[in-house]
This record gives sequence, C-alpha cells and structure tokens, in this order.
Amino acid sequence: MSADDIIHQSTRLRIMAVLNMLERRETLEFVQLKAMIEVTDGNLGAHLDTLARAGYVDIEKLFVGRRPQTRIRVTTAGRQAFRGHIAFLRKIIDQAEATRRRK
Repeated sequence: MSADDIIHQSTRLRIMAVLNMLERRETLEFVQLKAMIEVTDGNLGAHLDTLARAGYVDIEKLFVGRRPQTRIRVTTAGRQAFRGHIAFLRKIIDQAEATRRRK
C-alpha cells in the first residue's frame, strides 16, 4: 500500500473526496465543484485534466440551451485509487498513534 501521487496533491484530494461522496454515475457540475473546494476556474480545470488523464474522472462537456455546462464524475478506477490512498493515510495515522501510545 502506498500513496497515490496523483491524488496526494491537496486540491486533487479535495476534488476526489467530493466526487467520491456522489452515487455511482452521478455527476457534479463544474461550478458546483469549484464552489465546494474554493478554487479558481483555471486551477480546477488543470487539476481535473490531470485526474482525467489518470483515468480517475470523466468530464462531459455539453450545452444546456445556449449555455455550456461541464459535468464531472468519478470513475471506478478513481474510486479504487481514492480508497487505496485513504487506506494508506489511515495506516500512517494508526502507526503514529501506536508509536505515541508506546512512549
């Protein structure tokens, strides 16, 4: 078990945490995600591109009426990677707590 270097970055970790709260196949609009994690359009876009290249998210761009809309959803691979990364972090915390108790 090891850290996932893609997810480890703090903004991408927040993105993945939010998306992993969604039901399977459920999407979140770009503007909603941006507001939830409090980043700029450009920052969010760059991090989503990294996650998409890793296969962790799907990005759907469409028009609703005349307005562009971007929807994001976590993939199965993304869910697995997130769970693995969280398990890695929990292991570190557990080891630190065990060490502290022994002192």
